[in-house]
Amino acid sequence: MRLFSSPSLPIWTTALMLASGPITAAGQKPAGHEDEALEEIVVQSTRSGRRVQDEPIRVEVISQEEIDEKLMMTPGNIATLVAETGGVRVQVTSPAMGASNVRMQGMAGRYTQLLADGLPLYGGQSSSLGLMQIPPTDLGQVEVIKGAASALYGPSALGGIINLISRRPRDELQGELLFNATSRDGQDLTVYTASPINGSWHYSLTGGLHRQSHQDLDDDGWIDIPEYERATLRPRLYWKGEHGTTVFLTAAAMIEERKGGTLPGRDMPDGEPYPQTQDSQRFDAGLVARIPVAGSASIQLRASAMTQDHEHRFGSIVEPDRHDTYFTEATLAGTLGKTSLLGGVAFQADAYRSETFPDFDYTYKVPALFAQAEHDLRSDLMLAASARWDSHSDYGSQFSPRFSVLYRPGDWTVRASLGKGFYAPTPFVEETEAAGLSRLGSLSGLKKEQATTASLDLGYSFGPIETSVVLFASDIDDAIRLEDLPPELVTGSERVRLVNAMGAIRTRGAELLLRYRWEDIKVTGSYVHVDATESGESDGRRPVALTPRHTAGVVTMWEQHGVGRLGLEVYYTGRQQLENNPYRSTSRSYLEVGMLGEITVGKVSLFLNLENILGVRQTRHDPMLLPAQTTDGRWTVDAWEPTDGFVVNGGIRLRFGEN
Repeated sequence: MRLFSSPSLPIWTTALMLASGPITAAGQKPAGHEDEALEEIVVQSTRSGRRVQDEPIRVEVISQEEIDEKLMMTPGNIATLVAETGGVRVQVTSPAMGASNVRMQGMAGRYTQLLADGLPLYGGQSSSLGLMQIPPTDLGQVEVIKGAASALYGPSALGGIINLISRRPRDELQGELLFNATSRDGQDLTVYTASPINGSWHYSLTGGLHRQSHQDLDDDGWIDIPEYERATLRPRLYWKGEHGTTVFLTAAAMIEERKGGTLPGRDMPDGEPYPQTQDSQRFDAGLVARIPVAGSASIQLRASAMTQDHEHRFGSIVEPDRHDTYFTEATLAGTLGKTSLLGGVAFQADAYRSETFPDFDYTYKVPALFAQAEHDLRSDLMLAASARWDSHSDYGSQFSPRFSVLYRPGDWTVRASLGKGFYAPTPFVEETEAAGLSRLGSLSGLKKEQATTASLDLGYSFGPIETSVVLFASDIDDAIRLEDLPPELVTGSERVRLVNAMGAIRTRGAELLLRYRWEDIKVTGSYVHVDATESGESDGRRPVALTPRHTAGVVTMWEQHGVGRLGLEVYYTGRQQLENNPYRSTSRSYLEVGMLGEITVGKVSLFLNLENILGVRQTRHDPMLLPAQTTDGRWTVDAWEPTDGFVVNGGIRLRFGEN
């Protein structure tokens, strides 16, 4: 599913768009504008606290304006919040549950670390349903780092990070109420309010109620759009001391019931019903503090805890389980001449407990040391290096470096980056998240997955035109994959096992983006090429499944603040290699077309969104149901095309207090 904001530009072009006056790609004012102040947009994910245009690590930012657009499209989740960022693909992992994960530049979704204000509030390995359970209501910006980020955030960030940055309260009351309804009988009600408590304390409060009725669009007895009811609540507290000390506290609760599988009274091809449900409860809390010390130095403290209980049902099998993540970190940062330095210690523990299959229980404890240095060689040239040493309780020690360079000659911006990282295996790959653990054999003998990633980013800005070209590559060694057990090893219900693949998964690709602005109209074109291959039979190479080689899009948006906006988008997705699909080995290419309209009168906005106007839907071509259950337990083919077809949603947004 797409949204009506243009693909996120590299971080330097985002800075240009949000500047209070015209600036060049290097972040410098043209002659005659030296007295105009540049809005400070500080990147949090790299820890250095630099402005976006000064950051040597390539970061992409989804701005508040784009978040506001997406909030009107899908107020209940963030899956589409990142879907239009170049090189990022949101892939459905469980058609029965509507679960999705985020693939960075062709890498598997389990390698992407999801953070909230720099904290792992959604776990060390976020479940695929996690994206569908986080509302974007209180987000101020979203930061995306692609490629191995283990040097910054440890083994869970092998493929990159998505950092959700919350809005910061102002010195006056702010708030909004949004109601949304869809043509598929879905409704969302969200509320956000923020206000000062006294001179030092501020608070914000976000809440939401979300529901969806089940839909069987092709009348085959299988639910194509799952039913759910969900409630979320997140209060936050902010404190700022007289000498620059800041403290941020957050907590949250989420409860959801989700139902998919067969409709009541309907059976699968084997003559039995197959309900697939998941009840979820998640609670988390976090702390971020910054304490200035001598000179420019500061101590930064971060800590969080998360617990999540699930009750999965896969047909007649019920799998209750629990995920826990505990995290703490202390950092000392400062400057020495033209060099910014930081170093710190961290500890993270991830635990999983299954009532039905305790053999898959694990507790990973990972203490770590890390350091980072950024040095200005010249006014237009900066080097950055970061490194992390993790001592994993089960998979030993690992050293993860990352090197970056930033060069800004005139209107050009050049960034290059090289990084390495690792990932500790768990039972949760896309197949087991879709079908459960009942048919999975022992995990003994697995090795950690390791990756090397590199990127080269060229950007240019001239007047109303902004453009960028990114070349990227990655090699993943010992990647985990699912395979059938040999007949001699089949015991009881066990039918499949996880193994380390022979040979590397190699990905090479490019991202191209062009944006043109004329008065209130913005036109953005994008193209992404991904060539991802893995070892096949007889030492050959084969394409990685569900990875389109070509994707492209054009978005046109007219907007006047305080008046409204009107947008048109067209997206193309090319053919994809398919696995375990008896109906076809290669998917069809397809187009998605949509329109968005919003009218604003004072503090009231009315919006209407037409999504997937052409009605593209996978079940128009092939069944989702398989003729027989697979060895790993799945009853559906992979989702390679939209499964919900043409959808209309609309609603009202009411603002109160100061905008």
